[in-house]
Formats: sequence, structure tokens, C-alpha cells
Amino acid sequence: MKKKKLLITGSGGLIGSEAVRFFSKKGFSVCGIDNDMRSYFFGSEASTAFNVRRLQRDVRDYKHYAIDIRNINAVTNIFKNNKFSLIIHTAAQPSHDWASRAPLIDFSVNADATLYLLENFRKYCPEAVFIFTSTNKVYGDSPNCLPLREYPKRFDLSRGHRLYNGINETMSIDRSLHSLFGVSKLAADILVQEYGRYFGLKTVCFRAGCLTGSTHASTEMHGFLAYLGKCVAIGHMYKVFGYKGKQVRDNIHAFDLVNAMYCFFLSPKCGEVYNIGGGRFSNVSVLEAIEKFEKALRKKAVWKYVNKPRIGDHIWYISNVNKFKTDFPHWDYSYNIDDIIENISKFNR
Repeated sequence: MKKKKLLITGSGGLIGSEAVRFFSKKGFSVCGIDNDMRSYFFGSEASTAFNVRRLQRDVRDYKHYAIDIRNINAVTNIFKNNKFSLIIHTAAQPSHDWASRAPLIDFSVNADATLYLLENFRKYCPEAVFIFTSTNKVYGDSPNCLPLREYPKRFDLSRGHRLYNGINETMSIDRSLHSLFGVSKLAADILVQEYGRYFGLKTVCFRAGCLTGSTHASTEMHGFLAYLGKCVAIGHMYKVFGYKGKQVRDNIHAFDLVNAMYCFFLSPKCGEVYNIGGGRFSNVSVLEAIEKFEKALRKKAVWKYVNKPRIGDHIWYISNVNKFKTDFPHWDYSYNIDDIIENISKFNR
């Protein structure tokens, strides 16, 4: 029986590499695109080259393309020469701060390249499924308008608030400050939806909270939890930006997101959108995370407080995943926040 073919962009990254391994085990023949642009964004410490080498060594039926996803001719040639059943688009410029310094490059990577992929998908394999890793930043800083209460180690909503269990897909994307990164991802997000709704193609946007795992090539500008774990492990100074360190993020392990993608592939829809993240099941404030890593690594964190928060940064964000769980009731989490922190700590010991 001929294997199904899968294309993964950003295949050397956290989600991409997890998807390569996951779908290979499911019997897919996997093609990956990754030119290690992450090292251009964030320096050599964020390079994904080591992860690509591991995939080439460990995954038997993996073919790698070290091309720039903005190179429309190179991307088109890949689609011409392969019949894909699934496209998972994870490649991105993921930093708010970086985007503000180079908005043209940010938009070309996050939005233009997504359009190139969608058009090739429509032209060469319209029966396939297109999965896009979007972001909760499509909602801008609207979550900061919520009536948050201050507790000793975190900000949070009161239990009686209608959004206590997380932000759902009905939150407005308008009249808010997104960051330029958020805008470029929102443009891509809407394109993915439109190709699904206008052309009747099977597409989905996963609007993700913090994505994490031990293979995250994290830096100060991206990858909060993995970077914090690395800093505690090596005694490097970690900077806490604003909100007294009480800002809250939900964190979902790469495996759990990729498993959600697989569930969607098995029963796809057209132009769908899901908020996905750790939810109430797996979330943490910066102060809480510091304490958890100190305990897991048996080391004292070296950190300092910077009073000014990043522009548009969320004070509190927890994803409500009820819509996805309703549509795919067999999906569930494998990693809670303590499992994730132990996973990252083990990698850094």
C-alpha cells in the first residue's frame, strides 16, 4: 500500500519536528522544509540545524528541503513533484520584538509565504488537508481588558467570570494592539480560513497559546518556558518583563498539539478555527514557573525584573479548548504543566 505524503514547513522547529516523528510513526512519508532561518532571527543558539540532522538520522522516510518558504518557484516545484495528503504549516517568524525591527521580512515570512503555500495546495492537491499553526496574538491585547484580580503569584479571573475557563473563538480580533507579529499571523490566519470557505478546501487554524517542549530552540525573544528552564539550568540571567512577573500563560506540549492536528486530519472541516493551548489544565505565571524550575533543577534562578512590559503583551491568557474537545472528544492532554517543566528540566540537567 502506497504511503500518504505529508509536507511540513518549519520541520526543524518545535512543532515541525514533533510532527515529523509523530506522522512518520503513523505511516506517512514526510517531506520537510526548513532553511534554519531561525538562526538568522535569533542567533546560533536558536538554530534548528541540530534537530534537522536528528530527523535525517532517526526518521527513515524523511526527505528534507533546505529552501526558503518565500521562494515561490522552489515551493511550487515541491508541490509539482509530490502528491500530498496533508500540509502542516508551522514555519514562521515568531517574535513580537523582532517583527517591530523588520516588519517587511516578518510579513513576507508569516503572510506572503502562507499565501504561496495555499495557492500551491489549491492548484496541486486540493483534496488534501491544510493545517496552520496560528497564534493567540490574533486577538491582540483585548484579553488585557478583562477584570483581572491580583493574587500573590499571579493575575487571574474570578471563578464566576464567564471566561474563567479560558478565551474562546468569539473574542474580537478588532480594535486592539496586536504587535506586527500578531498582524502578520492574523493575515495568514484569515487567508487559511478564506481558502477553506471560498474554495471549499479542508483548512484549519490552530490559534495556539504557548507551545513548548524539550526540543524548543528557545531564546529571550521567543520560547518563554523552555528559555527559562535553560537559564535556571546554566545560571544565566533571566529577565522578567513587567506585570510584577504575575502574567499567566497556558502551555501546551508539542505532542498534544500534533495529536490534535492528527485528529483534525482524520475528520477535517473547511475553514475551521480552534483555540488550542494548555487551558485550565496546564498554565503558569512567570513567578510560579521560576519556583517550579528551581525545585525541579535544584538551583536558584538568577533573574531581574524589568518594569516595562513588552508592547501588547498579555497579562493573562488561557485558551478555552472546549470547541475542539466537542468536535474531537477522543483528544485529550498527555502533559500538564508539571510534566512539561520536568520534561524541559530533564533535557537541561
